[in-house]
Amino acid sequence: MKDSKRIEIFDSTLRDGAQSEGISFSVNDKLNIVKAVDSFGFDYIEAGNPGSNPKDLDFFNQAAKLELKNAKLCAFGSTARYGIKPEDDANIKSLLSANTPAVAIFGKSWDLHVTQILKITLENNLSIIEETVAYLKECGKEVIFDAEHFFDGYKDNPEYALKALEAAVKGGADTLALCDTNGGAMPLEVYEITKTVVEKFPDVKIGIHCHNDTGCAVANSMMAVEAGAVHVQGTFTGIGERCGNADLSVIVPNLKLKKGLNCSGDLENLFDSARKIAEIANTQIDNSKPYTGSSAFAHKAGMHIDGVLKLSRSFEHIDPELVGNQRRFLMSEVSGRSTVVEKIRYLAPNLSKDSPEIAEILKTLKELEHFGYHFEAADASFELLVRRILGTFKPHFKLVMFKTIGDYPVAEGTLPAYATVKVAVDGKEEITAEMGNGPVNALDLALRKALSVFYPSIRDVVLTDYKVRVLEQNSTTAAKVRVLIESSDETSTWTTIGVSNDIIEASLIALIDSIEYKLAR
Repeated sequence: MKDSKRIEIFDSTLRDGAQSEGISFSVNDKLNIVKAVDSFGFDYIEAGNPGSNPKDLDFFNQAAKLELKNAKLCAFGSTARYGIKPEDDANIKSLLSANTPAVAIFGKSWDLHVTQILKITLENNLSIIEETVAYLKECGKEVIFDAEHFFDGYKDNPEYALKALEAAVKGGADTLALCDTNGGAMPLEVYEITKTVVEKFPDVKIGIHCHNDTGCAVANSMMAVEAGAVHVQGTFTGIGERCGNADLSVIVPNLKLKKGLNCSGDLENLFDSARKIAEIANTQIDNSKPYTGSSAFAHKAGMHIDGVLKLSRSFEHIDPELVGNQRRFLMSEVSGRSTVVEKIRYLAPNLSKDSPEIAEILKTLKELEHFGYHFEAADASFELLVRRILGTFKPHFKLVMFKTIGDYPVAEGTLPAYATVKVAVDGKEEITAEMGNGPVNALDLALRKALSVFYPSIRDVVLTDYKVRVLEQNSTTAAKVRVLIESSDETSTWTTIGVSNDIIEASLIALIDSIEYKLAR
């Protein structure tokens, strides 16, 4: 299959992706996603149904002003309603009003939907498909026919499912997209059915549109391409109705790097593009997602890290830089000497795995992780630990004392917690107090207020995340807890950790590390 054909990539983040639970794109969001997907280089951007709501219509009016470099905008809609000519159908008129060069039109290919949902005859449905596609072609549009529920329809009544495709071809459809609308098809049956369609319609582009209800959307899309499909639909990060759509951030590198096929997409920008789109959509990229997850090239076991350092392909299926990602070495109690040496090379380039400092770091690491620390998620605290052992760390301040008080009930217009802290810097002391939404918040505010007298740059630091995990659930309220704090300034973000039987003390340990890390930088 290598280099034998070009695969078109059709992104439906703005249409199918918008149907994902919790997703609500503004017009500006949609315009920014169009720019991101076009910049990445996909062939088509399905941008919504102009007949479904005023927001999509407004979007298409503004999108018409964009100068796209790679992608064609595509409006989406259904075939004309029964008994209404396409030129008189309100939805078809809205579809055309979007003024996009391509349109995606869906029609029924499962006889169950025709008779039980539309409640029309099978022949009437075929006429609707042919007439709608023909009218859109007369209007000068590139027409992608989405054969809705095709795989379910084919399994129930293959003859009729193929007749639906024939009707679209008679109307002049440029592409036939076979839709696994319910997401229940399996890879081998997708291959066999797609192969049958490809052989039956050799002069028409065959596409695939999969949902992920069995976790097989990517596999099904890949199998369809194996069977001869040359047009793949999905969403950039896999978002979509129910369990999501086929994930293009996985499919595209699979097609390019694993199958050697020619398809659109600038892989070196895959990692950044996926995160940009996820940020606009207010979603997160799962750490374990292939290619773009932060753990996709993260190594923890000492043997794995040793192997990667000697020969990267011994434990990595591709070079992470090919998709814009990077290799990470995680620190934990299972880390070996080679892991530590590589991890701290920027701090101590002259150390080898036989250096006594490396042995001491490993010993301390294992003791602290046994106590409850978890340094793979707290690089800043790990760096401070190493600096302390190497003797290159000098504390910037000393916490002389702290006190927290909580009030209940809370008087209207006041905050429920107070914190007082005293710090010492080079023999000088500063004592201050602050109120907060809770004892940890009050302590954070008071500590930074006191230290900003000596270190004004502390004012730039903000806490961006705070996580607490109970480590010994059977100990109930006396349980040991782990606190992770993420902090940011104008240039970077870092994470620190604290562990204690006292949640306030655990929080304070992480807070102090966060400030020390900022000052050490």
